[in-house]
Amino acid sequence: MKICVIGGGSTYTPELVNGLLVHADALQLDELWLMDISQERLDVVGGFAKRMVENAGHPFQVFTTTNQREAIMGAQFVVTQIRVGGMEARKSDEYLGLRHHIIGQETTGVGGMAKALRTIPVILRVAQDMIETAPNALLLNFTNPAGLVSEALNRYAPQVRFVGVCNGPYSIQRNLLEIAERRRGLVSDGKQALMQISGLNHLSWSYGMTIDGEDVWDTIMAAYLEELHTGTNAHIPFDVDTIEALHLVPSSYLQYFYYTQQKIEQQKKWPPSRAEQVMEIEGSILEQFKNPDLKTPPADLMKRGGAYYSTVATQLINSAVNDLNQVHVMNVRHNGAVDGLPADWVLEMPCQVNAQGVIPMPATALPLVCLGLVTQVKMYELLTVEAAVHGDDKALYQALLTHPLAPEATQIRTVLDELLTINAPYLPQFAGHKVFA
Repeated sequence: MKICVIGGGSTYTPELVNGLLVHADALQLDELWLMDISQERLDVVGGFAKRMVENAGHPFQVFTTTNQREAIMGAQFVVTQIRVGGMEARKSDEYLGLRHHIIGQETTGVGGMAKALRTIPVILRVAQDMIETAPNALLLNFTNPAGLVSEALNRYAPQVRFVGVCNGPYSIQRNLLEIAERRRGLVSDGKQALMQISGLNHLSWSYGMTIDGEDVWDTIMAAYLEELHTGTNAHIPFDVDTIEALHLVPSSYLQYFYYTQQKIEQQKKWPPSRAEQVMEIEGSILEQFKNPDLKTPPADLMKRGGAYYSTVATQLINSAVNDLNQVHVMNVRHNGAVDGLPADWVLEMPCQVNAQGVIPMPATALPLVCLGLVTQVKMYELLTVEAAVHGDDKALYQALLTHPLAPEATQIRTVLDELLTINAPYLPQFAGHKVFA
């Protein structure tokens, strides 16, 4: 079996390699291809990956290349984890928000829009290479904004089998079970825990949990609220009244929608922004990767975020290869599995994964408190996809006009002109733009 990683020079790659080593026998993996546009990153990260595999007894071969088509050809799985423009582009996105007193963040608001515009055309080129050289492969997209990228694949590469993957839901489930064990003595080790979750990527809510088929959501919520009441868990970004009113657990990214002004005030304390923090962390990690004696991932690898990335990726691949019929939360076209929403929308939701593919599981309708925000942001996503694919200035303007975290209408032209000017090297589809002329 062949697995291809587009963006193989990423510092996420060694964690993925580690997960593949754990599952190498079960997967019967023969070849892992790491593709990147940066030969320098490939030399560093790919070299370390090869030492990891050699240290583990060489259960599969690692190949590195800057040729995307060569990497994809004949693969059974293609993993995309790219960052068009690198961390400098992410930093520009963040400070664009700061300058205009709006949210500057990697996956939502104007920052998420800029990243989507840079990324979608590149991912669609990956999809085209898959259609031509690996037509039966499954694309696992980890590239942010994962929901927008998935929607673009859904609309403009329908021949490609794809899932949008995020470590967030897996992390939420682990955290909720840890809190429930600490506060209520709920035991989940060795049992099958299934979390019910719905919405969009980075805009979802967990609303149920079973353990070995037993409904434990009331216990989960009681423990979560107790943790909030005590004020001892700094990792929960929500207030008690909001959670009591929802009786749901929101994705952490919903803090940007629920506490917008608070987050804007926090931005004013930059530098460093998150991009600047990650740039420093990645610099240190890459220096460690260069050490020829390093053969296992360094202890501080997780400082750059993305916890459980390899767990999510390799469990999903293993379930598909070995027909395990496991349940994983992914971004997929739901095809009517969720009541009350158009069947052609991409949603973040539980899916069964087996040798036949990825099957969205039937789910109840979103409550009204969630439905309005999901619908509004989905309209923004659909308009942004059109803008990214066609270089459509009007769709771009309308997308920001729709987004709840956008600037006031009188500022949109200014923000978009600056966004397009800064990102001009990565946005040829907008050459000679004149926003909403």
